[in-house]
Amino acid sequence: MPTPNFAVSVLALAVAQAFSPSAFAQSPSGDAKMTEVVVSASRSSGERAAVAGFSDTPLMQTPASVSVLSREQMQDLNIRSTTDAAKFDASISDSYNAVGYAEQFSIRGFKLNNANSYRKDGMAISGDTQIPLENKERLEVLKGLAGLQAGVAAPGGIINYVTKRPTNAPLRSVTLEASERGTLFGSVDLGGRFEDKRFGYRVNAAAERLRSYIKGADGHRNFVSGAFDWQITPQALLQIDADYQKKSQVTAPGFQLIGGTALPNVAADNMLNNQPWSKPVETESSNIGLRFQYEFNQDWSATISANRHTLKRDDYTAFPLGCYREGLDSGFCANGDFDVYDYVSLGEKKKPQTMQAMVQGKFASGTLRHELTAGYSYFKNSEYWGDYIYEGVGTSNIYRPVVLQPTGLSSGPVSERRNDQQRSFFAQDVIALNDTLKLHTGARHVQVKRHEAKAKYDIDQGFWLPNVALVFSPNAGLAVYGSYAQGLELGSIAPKGTSNEKQALPPGKSKQLEAGVKADVGGLNLAASVFQITKGLEFTDYTLGTGGTFVRSGEARHRGVEFSAQGKLTPDLLLGASATALNTHQEGTGQPGMDGKRVPNVAKFKSTVYAEYAVPQAAGLKLNANWQYSGNKAFDDQNKVMVPAYHLLNLGAAWATSIAGSKTVLRAQINNVTNKFYWRDVTPELGGYLFPGAERTFKLSAQFDF
Repeated sequence: MPTPNFAVSVLALAVAQAFSPSAFAQSPSGDAKMTEVVVSASRSSGERAAVAGFSDTPLMQTPASVSVLSREQMQDLNIRSTTDAAKFDASISDSYNAVGYAEQFSIRGFKLNNANSYRKDGMAISGDTQIPLENKERLEVLKGLAGLQAGVAAPGGIINYVTKRPTNAPLRSVTLEASERGTLFGSVDLGGRFEDKRFGYRVNAAAERLRSYIKGADGHRNFVSGAFDWQITPQALLQIDADYQKKSQVTAPGFQLIGGTALPNVAADNMLNNQPWSKPVETESSNIGLRFQYEFNQDWSATISANRHTLKRDDYTAFPLGCYREGLDSGFCANGDFDVYDYVSLGEKKKPQTMQAMVQGKFASGTLRHELTAGYSYFKNSEYWGDYIYEGVGTSNIYRPVVLQPTGLSSGPVSERRNDQQRSFFAQDVIALNDTLKLHTGARHVQVKRHEAKAKYDIDQGFWLPNVALVFSPNAGLAVYGSYAQGLELGSIAPKGTSNEKQALPPGKSKQLEAGVKADVGGLNLAASVFQITKGLEFTDYTLGTGGTFVRSGEARHRGVEFSAQGKLTPDLLLGASATALNTHQEGTGQPGMDGKRVPNVAKFKSTVYAEYAVPQAAGLKLNANWQYSGNKAFDDQNKVMVPAYHLLNLGAAWATSIAGSKTVLRAQINNVTNKFYWRDVTPELGGYLFPGAERTFKLSAQFDF
């Protein structure tokens, strides 16, 4: 059940603290001497990103494909989750992104790893729940290998969430939002300096009543965070942040093929986890982060960063899988029947901890200019769970639900089942060969240790991950680059029913070649890249006994082209576009039905276009539109079933005005205007599931800046 008292208390506490007299107190002197420690967000904040290197770097000079969403853009686009943000980048797709469960994605056709592909200020956090955006200044996406930058990560890339920091000027902002299905959202964003201007604060709080487009996938979410900084001396800055989120929502499982061969004919709001005893998935997540930076002089600095993340989850589902009556391990019966399993896993915990220390400096050697970074990082993640309950309780139907009786059982005692450790040394030197040519050279050595309770052996291996790139920039508005990189990912976990269930495969390396061009043409930022990524292919080999064995065999090869554009075509017209073409192949598996086939759940072409028009005749009024296209996808690794392509149209409007002396922005949005049915996610996981996209939905919001 929702906990409105908690939400009200959190919001009231944040407001009371921020509007206290000391928060507004102004120091009569010292402002001119104060070293600015916060970069105020603006439209231009998206022109720099830290995700592709070790410091905020101009995107024009970055030899990688990077996209950035700033806080203002997230506000303007009504983005409340990473799922909302992903629709504006054609390289990102859903990958078992079930409503009410963890948000999960793929980049360039490779599924991200929940243990290390999601980052907060560069530090690894768990992706096993919805990552809150209320305290995020921007969202950065590095597409492609991140071996040098992050060490262990999926080859598709990483998503980095940059935390909001204290502002120099007082900030007081409240946002309220409602949708026609009954979702209600409220948030507070407060920032400024204390009376002693060396100290700053940023407080965010949010409460949300969740009413999904899927009937019965309801819940609630509460969030609170605080970020503080202390300018100890003009050279020394200490930053501390903490956040806590509690979310409870009934999850909505996907659909399987009818008879194992045909797409089901269902409504988008059809709920399969609809037993009277269905319970919400309960998650709690928190972070404590610290960063200390010391500037020795204008050329040299040192930084120490750390973050401790904690995730707790109680997982309940009336899970639909297969049709025993017709001998289908994965696939619903011809008449729409499906087997129901009572799944219970209580007390799951994940505790990733990250620490990093690095030195950065600039110097010259003869005619060469160097930008050097060197450092050490340590990562540890402990995972706890008990033996789960997964018992069949009967048969239901997608068109005519049947009430079944639960097992009444609970999962077993919780203990540490997996422990990962990674120790890394890294170095990068960006060498200016002349005024137009820069050579980026770097490498990271990662020592990977993994202990699993039921594994036959522990893993303790070292890996070198080189990265080299050449950037040619004849002027400030043009850059051409080519790069080679190697990456490393931990082996995936064997799924339920396999002979090596819950066990992880050993680490595997990946390789990437990429070339690209970036240009600023009259205020319009253009970028294009071509790439090839290869990695070992992981799949369930059903020739190896009943239920099969999860293996790594053969190779997945992804070749692609990406294009993006963002900027103003006229003073009143803003345009954003993103397109990705992917050619994916499986080869060398020894499976005749798989070799030469497309990788499942990857469209050959995907695009999104966004336009915003400021109406000259109506001051403060902006109209916007977003069009999305996704090509067809293979449902299975043998490409026997293809899922159709789809188009989507979203429309919106925003009006900036003043109410009672407060700056106010009123926003309205209609998603999926034509009310089109489409399959947004086609995952091969757990036997293969299809997730429908949302029907036409409406949103209204109001933002008040005091």
